[in-house]
Amino acid sequence: MQQNIFFEIEKKIVSNALLADKIKLWRSKKKKIIFTNGCFDLLHYGHVHYLCGARSLGDVLIVGVNSDASVKKLKGESRPINDAVSRCTMLAAFGFVDAVIVFEEDTPVQLIEKIQPDVLVKGGDYTIETIVGADIVLKNGGSVKVIPYVEGFSSTKIVEAIQKKS
Repeated sequence: MQQNIFFEIEKKIVSNALLADKIKLWRSKKKKIIFTNGCFDLLHYGHVHYLCGARSLGDVLIVGVNSDASVKKLKGESRPINDAVSRCTMLAAFGFVDAVIVFEEDTPVQLIEKIQPDVLVKGGDYTIETIVGADIVLKNGGSVKVIPYVEGFSSTKIVEAIQKKS
């Protein structure tokens, strides 16, 4: 039984080719596709709040996850804490997440171009003007949404608090 549940989680972690097939299926069923992305290094309440908010905007939630090399570039040599497989598996375990995909580039712009989401979502620490790919989504008739930031929750702050205690 446990193996079957884990298999269901793992099959949400997809390659570019498999994601393209899933998108075709969802589009044929007139599903509203939501896309968001991030490092998701240490999952916390703020992430869950944000991802639930994103999913509530449509029928399908695709989450792009920065590769380990990308996180290291963005956050520094000591990051990520969790590798990409671990981060993707934790995200895929959420029932409201439909697909998870790793991207190697510094930004998810190529992924956004491939997915052509109906809604692009980021957290409240962004504005529409600073969201990578917003121009692509808007040009194609989609929308861009910012989910309010939950104060006090940040992977970086969690890491800093742990380092202070050490």
